[in-house]
Amino acid sequence: MQETLHDVVIVGAGPVGLTLARALGLRGHDVRVLERWPEPYALPRAVHFDDEIGRIFQSLGLSDEIRAVSAAVPDHYEWRNASGEPLVRIDWSGIGPSGWPTASFFSQPELEQVLADAAEALPGVSVTRGAEVVGIEENADDVLVTFAGPDGDRGRARGRFVVGCDGANSFVRECLGVTMHDQGFFFDWLIVDTVPLDDREWSPQNWQLCDPARPTTIVSGGPGRRRWEFMRLPGEDRHELDSVEKAWELLAKWERTPDNTTIERHAVYTFAARWADQWCRGRLAIAGDAAHQMPPFAGQGMCSGLRDVANLSWKLDRVLRGASDRTLLDSYTPERSAHIQHAIAMSVELGRVICVLDEQQAAERDARMIAGGADPQRVLPVSAKPVLGKGITCDAIDVEAVRGTLAPQFPVQRAGTRDLLDELTGYGTVLLISVDAPAADPAVRDLADAAGIRVLSVGAAGTPELGDPTGAWTRWFGAHGISAVLIRPDHYVFGAIADHSDLTRLVTTFLDRVRTTGPRHAATA
Repeated sequence: MQETLHDVVIVGAGPVGLTLARALGLRGHDVRVLERWPEPYALPRAVHFDDEIGRIFQSLGLSDEIRAVSAAVPDHYEWRNASGEPLVRIDWSGIGPSGWPTASFFSQPELEQVLADAAEALPGVSVTRGAEVVGIEENADDVLVTFAGPDGDRGRARGRFVVGCDGANSFVRECLGVTMHDQGFFFDWLIVDTVPLDDREWSPQNWQLCDPARPTTIVSGGPGRRRWEFMRLPGEDRHELDSVEKAWELLAKWERTPDNTTIERHAVYTFAARWADQWCRGRLAIAGDAAHQMPPFAGQGMCSGLRDVANLSWKLDRVLRGASDRTLLDSYTPERSAHIQHAIAMSVELGRVICVLDEQQAAERDARMIAGGADPQRVLPVSAKPVLGKGITCDAIDVEAVRGTLAPQFPVQRAGTRDLLDELTGYGTVLLISVDAPAADPAVRDLADAAGIRVLSVGAAGTPELGDPTGAWTRWFGAHGISAVLIRPDHYVFGAIADHSDLTRLVTTFLDRVRTTGPRHAATA
């Protein structure tokens, strides 16, 4: 039986697995993707991504392709009560701090095709479909993966690492033997994906009907598509709810009929909130739904999986090319687990506001939110800003407010070219120094250059290496009292300093944390 050795074997060819394959392939690694189904799933599932995820797609070199299959939200996301009164309005228009639209909608089959084409276009990436993984044997130097084809034939592949992106019923997670933390938040909803055949304008484009008679979500399903989500009521049979007849009955209220609408898919989902206690052990790791699930009310399910990939891929890259030892991967679980718990908590709290079936409780909720002027800052549950857990971040010397948070991607200008930050800095670790701070000591630049860290001054005045055409960087540095900021390859802040004399310590602390071991590791940090 033929066995091939790869840098990474990825189990699952959904958006998370394909994004990881593309990210590692771009760094020159040999990647094998094993997908149990012979053909890509042709029906919609995930529909939303935010500006951070747009930035991740950008880092894959897929900006144009992703924009071609998605649509930015032009207005706000609104919640209304049964009488049509607004309970909350969340501005989803405009550009977010990562330089992409605040919210975009898409059809998953189209997005997956973009990701699959992009992954398979790389010489080091291969995708094998119809290969169900049935065995994983971890050894000292690699992992043996056994898979079964559609005809029952067995195949084998060896990987230096194996990453399970194989969904909520993950086989790789089962092999890891980890436990799940469950929040006990379970509600059944009927999801109905449609293609409208008329020219009706949907305004607002995305909104939530908080009616105790039947909480309902009405959102875009991507260009040319609409999605409805109907909560299952007490005593309602799940199987009867999951029928095309029931779907048409519920859509009739919205003037949707077979004459003006095609139903692409209907399915009942049980919303849950849970996460694994360990995401990486030895040579095995998990990401996406294999590591966590959450209700869809904040639109962060797939987004969170792609954040996993951004975090894991730069660490795997360093380990695979020998720039760091394997203990770097130990930071994956604590960093992402803390971050995902914020997303899950936010989704659950939103669900508790939406999934109210008691009329008296709904009336009290409505009165409170209307009195708050439908202002999300006043009427929605307050939660802390998402931040990475303890891992590859600085401490003691840095500006704590931005440590472990996502760095912005404001426009910059260099040699007459204006673009978003990442486009002009490229992949890797970046040290941005305010033009108002003293110039970096040549020894610091030499140290950073040897480790592949790009050192660039930025500002709107003087002669910075990166101009600040909108003044956004100058304002951000000033608002936080920052002299310099070190940004990791996943765009999260390792640390920022207020006192320029701490610059050398900031760089050396980063190199110590990622365990750079000598000149032979001068590849991109």
